[in-house]
Amino acid sequence: MTTTLTPILTANWGQANSFTLDGYGEYEAARKALGMDPDAVIQAVKDSGLRGRGGAGFPTGMKWGFIPQGDGKPHYLVVNADESEPGTCKDIPMMMANPHALVEGIIITSYAIRANHAFIYVRGEVLHVIRRLHAAVREAYEKGYLGKDVFGSGYDLELVVHSGAGAYICGEETALLDSLEGFRGQPRLKPPFPAVAGLYASPTVVNNVESIASVPSIIGNGADWFAGMGTEKSKGFGIFSLSGHVTRPGQYEAPLGITLRELLDMAGGVRAGHQVKFWTPGGSSTPIFTDEHLDVPLDFEAVGAKGSMLGTRALQIFDETTCVVRTVLRWTEFYAHESCGKCTPCREGTYWLKLVLKRLEKGQGTEEDLSTITDLADNILGRSFCALGDGATSPIHSSVKYFREEYLKHFEIGGCPFDPKKSTLWGEQ
Repeated sequence: MTTTLTPILTANWGQANSFTLDGYGEYEAARKALGMDPDAVIQAVKDSGLRGRGGAGFPTGMKWGFIPQGDGKPHYLVVNADESEPGTCKDIPMMMANPHALVEGIIITSYAIRANHAFIYVRGEVLHVIRRLHAAVREAYEKGYLGKDVFGSGYDLELVVHSGAGAYICGEETALLDSLEGFRGQPRLKPPFPAVAGLYASPTVVNNVESIASVPSIIGNGADWFAGMGTEKSKGFGIFSLSGHVTRPGQYEAPLGITLRELLDMAGGVRAGHQVKFWTPGGSSTPIFTDEHLDVPLDFEAVGAKGSMLGTRALQIFDETTCVVRTVLRWTEFYAHESCGKCTPCREGTYWLKLVLKRLEKGQGTEEDLSTITDLADNILGRSFCALGDGATSPIHSSVKYFREEYLKHFEIGGCPFDPKKSTLWGEQ
């Protein structure tokens, strides 16, 4: 496996006109795809080995293949652009710098699943991104790449950019569909799955922004080209988002299977004078890793084998100035706030996790509280309606596993042993 950076989605980010058609190109991959049989397009994506880039890692082509054909119902494509998990920051800059890769991917995907309507569901707070998406869609319509008779192929496609109201739960695909239909965003009972009864009770594919934006390069360069990158079961490239205590934070596009040590070398390492203490391989909803995991290949299988998840490749780096308890408390406050309240384990469990962690962080707890928070997490994990509850338990279990002594230290000294200012840019280094 090659470990050099592979700028594909990010190749034109440095151009002043990267977000325009002039800076992007003439949708050659979409033209090619519309000259193919739709099933051949699906097969190409299957052969490429592309797996969902939104966190779950489900094979994209297989997901498309679940859509029933000849059913007499309209089919829909919905792009999940509701990126909002702490640390996750790849789709927002991608849509800002290279929105036409997403629009072209939508054309190809919609054609493959026989959909004539597609939606981009983007969170309402990122108004600058919404405006850029609207501009890109407008350009595509003006050039005849969207609307009636796309490229003179006889294929029609309408694309709508829809703004959400800013609820993290709407990143869950069925809650997103409810919100898109005008209801309160809450997860649906499955089955039926969206492929059978999704948007407006019709067959629907819901894919992440990066997943869809990767499709044009697969069609344009061939499935073998894409499959030639990455690892045996985790093919292709992905955007790795480095944030936190790193010298040069940002987006690093590389083949799956690269390690954090290699990425840190490219990013200038941890900030001067410090070392890695813990980090997340896939955002705050994935179990944390420590400095002993720097050489774990960042692919779905290797990260899973070490007890975490690749997730959205949101690599939050924390050095030795950071209090684990304080960090986990902040994440838990987020999940408690964003719980939709539909199911008891998540609604009540995240609330009580927050209360106990607050007590622990102030040094007012006891060792018995560690059993309490892990018991609470056990009663949420696998018992909540959707994955939000499961994700909220990940930092609880992993932090107690790796940093139990740090938890104990808090109530041994009656407070937090860390100065929070030292973990900030303006604190004493």
